[in-house]
Amino acid sequence: MNQLTTPLFTGLKEHAAKKPTQFHIPGHKTGKGMDQEYREFLGDSALSIDLINIEPLDDLHHPHGMIRDAQELAAEAFGADYTFFSVQGTSGAIMTMIMSVCHPGDKIIVPRNVHKSITTAIIFSGAKPVFIHPELDEKLGISHGITPKAVQKACEAHPDAKGVLVINPTYFGITADLTHIVEIAHSYDIPVLVDEAHGVHIHFHDQLPLSAMQAGADLAATSVHKLGGSLTQSSVLNLREGLVSHGRVQSILSMLTTTSTSYILLASLDTARRHLAINGKALLDDCIKLATNARDRINSIPHLYCPGEEILGSDATYGYDPTKLIISVKNLGITGYDAEVWLRKQHNIEVELSDLYNLLCIITPGDTQVEVDKLIHALSTLAAESTPTHQEKDMTVKVPDIPVLALTPRDAFYASTERIPMKHAVGRISAEFVMVYPPGIPIFLPGEIITEDNIQYIKENMEAGLPVQGPQDDTLENIHVIKEQRAFQ
Repeated sequence: MNQLTTPLFTGLKEHAAKKPTQFHIPGHKTGKGMDQEYREFLGDSALSIDLINIEPLDDLHHPHGMIRDAQELAAEAFGADYTFFSVQGTSGAIMTMIMSVCHPGDKIIVPRNVHKSITTAIIFSGAKPVFIHPELDEKLGISHGITPKAVQKACEAHPDAKGVLVINPTYFGITADLTHIVEIAHSYDIPVLVDEAHGVHIHFHDQLPLSAMQAGADLAATSVHKLGGSLTQSSVLNLREGLVSHGRVQSILSMLTTTSTSYILLASLDTARRHLAINGKALLDDCIKLATNARDRINSIPHLYCPGEEILGSDATYGYDPTKLIISVKNLGITGYDAEVWLRKQHNIEVELSDLYNLLCIITPGDTQVEVDKLIHALSTLAAESTPTHQEKDMTVKVPDIPVLALTPRDAFYASTERIPMKHAVGRISAEFVMVYPPGIPIFLPGEIITEDNIQYIKENMEAGLPVQGPQDDTLENIHVIKEQRAFQ
């Protein structure tokens, strides 16, 4: 196939050039019917392809023309048997993966530090999660991935599981031995589903970790918009035929997808695929060089640390993406949150994320030496203005015990609930999500039994200044639990 072609984008431009008289939605009709300031800001070219699924333009729900051709080109580029375009972001693709393999009551093996789209899909599908703790990094205070050994144990204990879900790479760019994990799961005829939200680019450079398709996974939800050059909310779902049916995946994806699909988003996927397939290697050469330069310079700044290859070596840190800059600020005497706010206010720099100990900055083909120099200058100034601890600050990163799952998350979500004081909640079934970050691992999910140890874990983390996420009462004085059914007295 000719990866230089863009059948969808080209087809849209050709249709727009004909200037057809439109008696169909969208009602702005190439911008003529919208607010003038917004129209001028977006531009007539973009608005001319803000169209709907009229016959000449194909239909994402039943692709047979230019969308089908664009998806086939993407499948070849990503090494997949089938590639599906998603305008519901990677969250929509992740939900499709899980709902394609799980029916109500089915087990699915998942890491404990999952994205909320995964728990949402578990609720929608009625699946029963079997959790594996990710490995923790005591030096950085972050969680990595799951290990082949942990997957082996989970598969041995639950050979009837309908899927193993792996986050690869993690948000911080760390990868496990995905090939080995796939081999283990496949030996039990269990498909491997990969949350590849932060790894679209790794497929296109041999100095980066293996992609999900290269490692033999069955499904991979991949954010093209995050690091691949498409517009926000556009992603792909890659499939390797065998343990999962592409027809089933297409049906589920269609159920979760708007019928008013954005052709601007779809066209951006078509062109991003071309850019990655043709220019990805050269673009990523530059990214890796920039990131390596930045990492070396950050490590020359007193009391800052940006890990490189030395982070590798455990079963959960099999590979890493050097374009992700994890910047530990713990020895500056400030938190990552403090550093993020300071960079924003003092230097107009926005980072990808911060936590109690770290900043995360990403280097993409959109960066040059100019941006890297600005970051280094700002970090140098920050270090000079801070009051460092002058000693290596150790931390103890603990994870809560995984509570007993008394109800499936779906049953708990739809059950009658009541709000009670947290101190009286021991032994009750949680109806809410409760998470402390870092390391980003849920303490309670809907359906799990609340324990005294885990309530104490919440208190310890709140006293340490870590934000609690999930519950309606963010003070954690109260929590929603499943209402108990009592017999009449």
